[in-house]
Parts: sequence; C-alpha cells; structure tokens
Amino acid sequence: MEFFNKTGKMAIGSRLRLLTEKLTEDAASVYQAYGHNFQPKWFPVYFALLEGGASTITQLAKEIGHSHPSVSKIIAEMVKAGLVKESKDPTDKRRTTVELSAKGWELEGVMREQFEDVSNAIKELTAQANNDLWQAISEWEYLLEQQPLSERVKVQRKKRESGYVRIVPFTPAYRKAFRDLNEAWITRYFKMEESDYKSLDHPDTYILDKGGYIAVALYKEEVVGVCALIKMQDPDYDYELAKLAVSPAAQGKNIGFLLCEAIIEKAKELGAKKIYLESNTILKPAIQLYHKLGFKKVTGRPTPYERADIQMELVISA
Repeated sequence: MEFFNKTGKMAIGSRLRLLTEKLTEDAASVYQAYGHNFQPKWFPVYFALLEGGASTITQLAKEIGHSHPSVSKIIAEMVKAGLVKESKDPTDKRRTTVELSAKGWELEGVMREQFEDVSNAIKELTAQANNDLWQAISEWEYLLEQQPLSERVKVQRKKRESGYVRIVPFTPAYRKAFRDLNEAWITRYFKMEESDYKSLDHPDTYILDKGGYIAVALYKEEVVGVCALIKMQDPDYDYELAKLAVSPAAQGKNIGFLLCEAIIEKAKELGAKKIYLESNTILKPAIQLYHKLGFKKVTGRPTPYERADIQMELVISA
C-alpha cells in the first residue's frame, strides 16, 4: 500500500477497485465453500428474483442499479447455468420475463444459510474496524448523487486558480487591454455601437474623470479581464456595472465573479446605494453570475444599446 500512501486520495478509484477485486475473490471462494459454482456478479439478480419473483430485465436493472446491457449479460449467463428461465409476457409478447428455474429455487436453502453466515461475518468485521464501511459507502453514494466528484474537482480547480488572480486598479498601461478585451467579446456576439467606442477609446473622459472606476484582473500577471463602474446621473442609481469582459482563454477560473465582486466593493466604498447594469439574455453565464451576486431584473428604463434586452439592479443599502 506504499503506492497509495504516495498518491493519496488522487488514486481513490484504483484503491476501491483493488478492494472490490479482493472482495470478489473472497466471494467466489465463499460460494465454492458452500458447494455450488455461483458467480458473485450474479448475486444481485438472483436475490431480486428470489425475493420479488418474475421480472423483466428493465425492472431488474432499475431495482439493482445496473445498466440494461449488464443485466442482459448476467441473465444470459444464468440461463446457461440453468438457474434462470425466460418466457414471453402473456400480456405483451414483445416483453420477456425472467424468473428462477427449478434449479435456481433448489439453491434457496443453502443460499439463505450462506446469507446468514456472510452477514454475521460482515458484522464481526465491522465491529473490529474503527469505521463502518457500509455506512460510509451509503454516505458517499448520497453525497456523490448530490454533486458528482467531477463537479467537486471543478470547484476545487476554480479555487486554486483564483489564487493566481489579482484584481488591480486601471492604469494607462492597461488601456489597450481594456479596449481589446471588450471589443473581442462584443463582436463575438453583437456589434460595436457608438457608446462602446466612446467609453473604450476614452476611458478617462467617459469613466474615470466622472468619478468611475475600472478593475483589471491579472492571471499570473497577464491581463485577462476588466470591468468598469460608471457614475450615473440618475435619481434611482448611483453607478452602473459595465464593460465586463474576460478573455476566453481564462474563462472558468472565477475571474468574472472576482471582478464583479471587486467592483461592488468599490461601489460600497464610494457610498453607492444601488448599482445598475444592462446585458443580453443570450449571455446565460453572465446572467447567472449577476443573479449569484444578488442582482434582480428591472424593466422600463431607456438604453443607448441595441443589444441590451435585460436590465438589472443590485440594492446595496436602502
């Protein structure tokens, strides 16, 4: 087990597979000890037919949690061994039902004795262990059903990569990146408009000099995202969150969230009570991000952008 001590939890699948193989080998020996040539992989199907009677392959697959092809293969093997018989469903000739054969039922007595002995052996093993494996398996199955391991890995990857991100204030050195990133995402989905050219070509005049702010995201010191906080001359809103753009190469690293979070914090520092934004509903990840940050949909406001079909607000303080 030195290998697994080195790899740690990274090799959990391989370690569980080895444990499964060990238990399967032991199970084969157990069946042989009780005088019958029964394959361990047949047990779920046998037990389901023993307890529930005749069934279809689809029903069996659903009950034992196996795939339909896997159960079909097991049934074929058990039919060949003489433990199961197949017949057409009298109510629907297209369906085949399976049930234990006479030979299969003959095994019931010795199998029930084996069930009891195996159950008691597992109880004894559990009593000797510091952890209840059976309970742990149930817990893992439940937790993985709620969120698969692959999704959990993605979350951890985002957390790790977020550690490489720095959010810094705009300086003239980032002027070109601010324009290029925004133009790239706008033209990917829409077209550049007059208001875009004004703010992107002259960020000092149209954003910073009017009391706004621009946040820049650096990933390993490379500019990968930008977002602006624009001062509004509006009785309902103090600032607009705008010009959010993240490089496609850096997406999936939580950068959009970190940028918006920094912009919202800056708005709070500046005493803002409400933040406004405009977007388009085809940008589903962006809309989801805004909802996650607490923005709510509003309606009825004029917009200078043809592409804007959704307006949202974030209430910071009443």
